[in-house]
Amino acid sequence: MSNKKYAMDMCEGPVLKKMLLFALPLMVSSLLQLLFNAADIIVVGRFAGDNSLAAVGSTTSLINLLVNLFIGLSVGANVLVAQFFGAKREEDLSLTVHTALAISFISGILLTIIGVIGAPHILSLMKTPKAVLDLAVVYLRIYFVGMTPMMVYNFGAAILRAVGDTKRPLYYLMTAGVINVLFNLFFVIVMKWDVFGVGIATTISQTVSAALVLRCLMREQSGIRVRIKKIRIYKDKLFRIMQIGLPAGFQGILFSLSNVVIQSSVNLFGETIVAGNSAAANIEGFVYVAMNTFHQASISFTSQNYGAKKYNRINKILFSALGCVIVVGIVLGMGAVAAGPVLLSLYTKNPDVIAAGMVRLRFICLTYALCGVMDVMVGSLRGMGYSVVPMIFSLLGACATRLIWLATVFQIEAFHTIETVYIIYPISWILTATAHIITYVVVRRKIEK
Repeated sequence: MSNKKYAMDMCEGPVLKKMLLFALPLMVSSLLQLLFNAADIIVVGRFAGDNSLAAVGSTTSLINLLVNLFIGLSVGANVLVAQFFGAKREEDLSLTVHTALAISFISGILLTIIGVIGAPHILSLMKTPKAVLDLAVVYLRIYFVGMTPMMVYNFGAAILRAVGDTKRPLYYLMTAGVINVLFNLFFVIVMKWDVFGVGIATTISQTVSAALVLRCLMREQSGIRVRIKKIRIYKDKLFRIMQIGLPAGFQGILFSLSNVVIQSSVNLFGETIVAGNSAAANIEGFVYVAMNTFHQASISFTSQNYGAKKYNRINKILFSALGCVIVVGIVLGMGAVAAGPVLLSLYTKNPDVIAAGMVRLRFICLTYALCGVMDVMVGSLRGMGYSVVPMIFSLLGACATRLIWLATVFQIEAFHTIETVYIIYPISWILTATAHIITYVVVRRKIEK
C-alpha cells in the first residue's frame, strides 16, 4: 500500500490549506489522548476509591519527567525524516527511519528497566504519601512495562507526521483508546484489579497502537518503508537525530522541573487553591494541545521545505502557523474562561475551589496565545535544524525567569499572592517569544546568504 493517499507534499501548493489539513487530525488525536487519560482517572476514582485515584494521579509528573527526553528524540527523527523526504533522498530517508525505530526499541527497554527497578525509590523521594505508595508502585511498574510499545508508537507517528500523514496515527489512537477504556472498565469493575487493572489496560492499548503503526510502516512502498532486518543504529543518522532531539528533550525535562517548583509555590496557599489550580490546569491542557498542533505543523512543513531548499516558503509557513495558533489560542482561551464555572463544576461542586480555578484560567487562558507564538517560533527554528539556541532561550526566558521571579518578587510580602505566581506565565512567554523572533531573523538571513 502506497502512502500517496495519506502523505502530503508540503513544498508545493497553498500553505494555509495544507497546514489545516495536517493540523486538524493531529488536534483530534491530541484531544482524544487527553480524554483517554482522563478516562483512566475517572474509572479508577469512581470504582476503586480515593487512594487508587491518588496513586494513579501522583505518578503523572514522574512519568512525564522520565519520558520527555526520549519524546525529544522523536522530534529529531521527525525533522530529519521530513528534510530527507523534502529533498527526495530516499536512501538517507530509509536509514533515518530504521535508526529512529532502533532508538524507540532501545529507549523503551531502558525506560522499562528504570521504571520497574526504580519505582519505589523514586516515589519515596517524591514524598508520595505512605497510604498510596504501594498502589503507586504497582501502577508505575505495570505502566513502564508498556514503555517499548509507547516509544514505538511515538517514533512511528513522528515518521508519518514528517511526510504529512496525521490521519492514520489518529485512526490507530482511536482504536487503542477505545480498547483502553473497555479494558479499564472490565479489569477494574468486573475483575476488581484496581490500579493493576488500569496499568494493564494502558499497556495493552499501547501495544495495539504500536503494532498498528509498525504494520503500516512495513506495508509502505516509499522511502519510509520499514524492513525488520534493517532496524539498527546508523551512526551518522543517530548523531543528526540527537543533535536536534536532545536539546528538545532536555528542554522538556527542565520545563517539567520548573513546573514542579511552581506547583510547590501553589501548594503554600492550601488545599482549596491547590484543587482549583489542578482542575484549571486540566482544562488548560485541552487549549494547549490544540495550539501545539501548529507547533508540530511548523516543524514538519519547515523541515520538508528546508530539505527541498525552498527557503522562500519558510516565511509563509511561519506566518500561517502564527496566524492559526493566535486564532486558536484566543478563541479557545476565551471560551475556556467563559465556560470556566461550568467546566470546573465537572471536577468539583465546592464554590471556593471553582473560584480559585477561575483565577488561574483568567491569567493563563486569556494570554495563552502568547505561549502558542513561542512554541511555533521554536518549531520553525527546529525545522531548519537549529535546536540548541531555542533550547537555551527557552530555558532562560521561561524556566530561569520563573524561578528568579519566585525567589525574588514572590518573596516580598505585598506580592506573596497566587496572582503573583500566575502572572509570571505570560511575562515569561513574551520574553521567550521575543528572543525566538530575533533568533529566527538572524537564522533566515544566514540561510539566504
